[in-house]
Amino acid sequence: MKAHLSSLLTQAATKIGADTSQINLIIERPKSAEHGDFSSNLAMMLAKPLRKNPRELASSLINALPQSEYIVKVEIAGAGFINFFLNAQSKQSVISEILQQGAQFGRNDSGKNEKVQVEFVSANPTGPLHVGHGRGAAVGDCLARLLDANGWDVTREFYYNDAGAQIDNLLISVLARAKGIATDDISFPENGYRGDYIVDIANAYLAKSTISADDRQVTASGDLDDIESVRAFAVAYLRQEQDLDLKAFQIKFDVFSLESALYCTGKVENTVQNLIKSGHTYEQDNALWLKTTDFGDDKDRVMRKTDGGYTYFVPDVAYHLDKWNRGFVRVINEQGADHHSTINRVRAGLQALDVGIPPAWPDYVLHQMVTVMRGGEEVKLSKRAGSYVTLRDLIDEVGCDATRYFLAARRADSQLVFDIDLARAQTNDNPVYYIQYAHARINSVLTQWNGEIDCLKQANLSPLNMPNETKLLQRLGEYPEVVRSAATELAPHTIANYLKECAADLHSYYNDTKFLVDDATTKLARMALIAATQQVLKNGLNLLGVSAPNKM
Repeated sequence: MKAHLSSLLTQAATKIGADTSQINLIIERPKSAEHGDFSSNLAMMLAKPLRKNPRELASSLINALPQSEYIVKVEIAGAGFINFFLNAQSKQSVISEILQQGAQFGRNDSGKNEKVQVEFVSANPTGPLHVGHGRGAAVGDCLARLLDANGWDVTREFYYNDAGAQIDNLLISVLARAKGIATDDISFPENGYRGDYIVDIANAYLAKSTISADDRQVTASGDLDDIESVRAFAVAYLRQEQDLDLKAFQIKFDVFSLESALYCTGKVENTVQNLIKSGHTYEQDNALWLKTTDFGDDKDRVMRKTDGGYTYFVPDVAYHLDKWNRGFVRVINEQGADHHSTINRVRAGLQALDVGIPPAWPDYVLHQMVTVMRGGEEVKLSKRAGSYVTLRDLIDEVGCDATRYFLAARRADSQLVFDIDLARAQTNDNPVYYIQYAHARINSVLTQWNGEIDCLKQANLSPLNMPNETKLLQRLGEYPEVVRSAATELAPHTIANYLKECAADLHSYYNDTKFLVDDATTKLARMALIAATQQVLKNGLNLLGVSAPNKM
C-alpha cells in the first residue's frame, strides 16, 4: 500500500510540475488513528524548492491525485501533512497477497543480486564456542537471511585466526596435559587453557586419532616432540568441535578462511609491500609503521614489530583485500564489541592500498556481551570450557530455537541478559514460546476446519471488519516493510519484535473470536485471515532460523 500511495503522489507531483527524484518522500502510519491510515510529508519537502506554502502545495497535490479504489478520503493536517484514509478492501487485500505468495511474501529484490559477504563467529580455534560467539552466530545468520530475503547474493564466511600467540598457548596447554601436568601444578603454563577440553585433545593426540576439519584431515602422530603435529591436530580438533556446535545451532557457512593461509600464500607480505609502495608507511625505532592518521585514526600504527612479526591488524587488512578482490560489493563483519578498536585500522590499511576501496568499507555490526542467568544468579563457568559458558551449554539447556531467538531478539549493540529459566518456560512470558504457540493455535483451527487453503485465496473478505481483525490486517500489511527496514538497518531484532506483536494480535483475536461459525462467508474470511497470519509468522520465524511448530 505504501508503494501504491507513493506512486500516486509521484504522479500528482509531476502533474503540478514538481520533481520528486531528489526528495525523501516519506509515507508512514500516523500515531493516532484519527489522522488516517497513512501520512506523507511530500508537500513540506517540495515547499522549499518550489518556494510555496506547504499547505497550499498539499492542496494542489491532493487535487492532482489519480483515482484509487482504495482511498476513501484525503486530508491536510498540521504544517502540510497529507493524510490518507483507506477503505476496508485496501487492508483486506494483503490476505490474498500473502496466500498467493506464501513463503515469498515479504521478500523483495532491492539487493539486485549484488554480492555481499557476511563474516560472523570467526572464533579462534582455541576452545569451545562461548555464548558471545553464539550471539554473533545468531545475529550474523539472521543478517544473512535478511539480506537474502532482500535480493542480495549472500556468502556466509567464517575466518579462523589459526596463527599467533593464542595458538601457541593452545599448543603448550595440550603438551602440558599430555604429559600429565595438572592445571594447578606450578609448572602448568601461566597463559595456558585449563578447560577439560584440553585433556580430550591431549588424549586424542596420544591415541593417534584422525580428525576431519572443513578442508583437511589430520592424523595425530602421538609424538609429543613433534610440535607441528600437536599444533595441527589441536587446531583441527577444535575446528571440528566448533563446526559440530554450529550445526547443532542450525548455522551453515559457504566459506571457511584461514589466517595461516594468508601467510602461506604470501598475501600478507604482498599487502605489506603494496602499502610500502603506496607511500603510506615509514620506519621508526626498528619498526614499520602505517600512517593511519592520514585516514582519520588518532595515531599511526605499528605494522611490523622490532622482532619482525606483524601486528594483528595487518593480516586483517590482507584478508579484507582478498574479500575485495573476490568481488564483494558489500562486506558486513559481525563481531564482538572488543573489535571496535580495529575498525579504523583495517579501513585505513585498505584506503592506504589505493585500489579503489570505499572509505566506509567494510560495514561492521558489533554485539555486546551476554550475561547468562539461572535462578536469579549469574552462571559464569562451564566445566568443559573451564572459564566461560559455552554455546553448547545453552543449546542443551533450552534448545536451539529459544537460544537463537533470545540471542537475536535485542539490538546487537545492547548488553543481553539470557535468562535460562525464562527461555525454558512454556508460558506467555517466554516470547519465542508465545510466537510459536500462535502458529500452533492457528494450525489447530485450520486442522479442525479441514478445508483446502487454495480456496481461501478467492474468499470474500468483506466480513472482516471487527477492530481486532482490522488491527491484525494492518499488522500483516506491515511485514514487507519490516523485512526491508531490518535489512537496511542491519537490525534482525526488529523481526523478533514484529513477530511478538503479531502473535499478540493473533492471541487477542483468537481469544475473542469464534472461527468455525455457521455462516460460510464469515467462516472462510476468518480462515483466510488466520491462514495468512500463520504464513507471516512462519516466514518471520524462518528469518530468525527458528522453527514454526504445528503443535505445542
